[in-house]
Amino acid sequence: MSKTNDKPVALITGGSRGIGFGCASRLAELGFDIAINGMRDESAVGEPIEKLQALGADVLYCQGDIGSSDARSAMLAKIKDHFGKLNVLVNNAGVAPKERKDLLEASEESFDYVIGTNVKGPYFLSQAAANWMIEQKAADKNAFFAIINIGSISATVASVNRGEYCVAKSGIAMMSALFAARLGEYDIPVYEVRPGVTKTDMTSGVSDKYDKLIEDGLCVTKRWGYPEDVGKAVGALASGEFPYSTGQVIMVDGGMTLPRL
Repeated sequence: MSKTNDKPVALITGGSRGIGFGCASRLAELGFDIAINGMRDESAVGEPIEKLQALGADVLYCQGDIGSSDARSAMLAKIKDHFGKLNVLVNNAGVAPKERKDLLEASEESFDYVIGTNVKGPYFLSQAAANWMIEQKAADKNAFFAIINIGSISATVASVNRGEYCVAKSGIAMMSALFAARLGEYDIPVYEVRPGVTKTDMTSGVSDKYDKLIEDGLCVTKRWGYPEDVGKAVGALASGEFPYSTGQVIMVDGGMTLPRL
């Protein structure tokens, strides 16, 4: 049964942990109802769901692989049935290579795995969500809709032992520009938020490496980034605070990519 209320609805892929949960938490604080997607069974994500509910959000969990067309369709259908609308899509879900291998040794299987989840999934989820947003915009021209893509400094910073990840994030950068250009006529902004070195499950295996690099001056702001840092940027964009900035990249990297002498 669809629900009707004035609260906006956001879908955050990979929203049960890491950067995705940081984004979901901030949007819940700002008064959004939340749909989160993930690969784990719903019984395994009870704690993050309860935390989001404690912030006042109605929370819907949509299990599924965003690299799958059927899973994407089921996800949006479930949101439509439960909430009746979708205002903001946050494309956050992503995977790292299962093994970090040198560019001259990495496999096609690894490339397909990373690209399928990190580029193909968000690309076609954005396509489907955008078409639904266009329909909603036609019915309510004053409603705000947006797509926010979580990219990475790896879109421009080369890491030769995880080339497939860098290629995927550069694809997200172009995808953001493409959807921004296409959706401009409908007044639906599209943004890319580009985190730097961030404390998550994905970076847990390289903590010692980055602890030393940060101590030695890797970032202007001399600390790790945290999911809540990204969440604050996403919250501002999702709240409509930057309606005239479609297509722009918001850096959340502590000044890591700032050119310095």
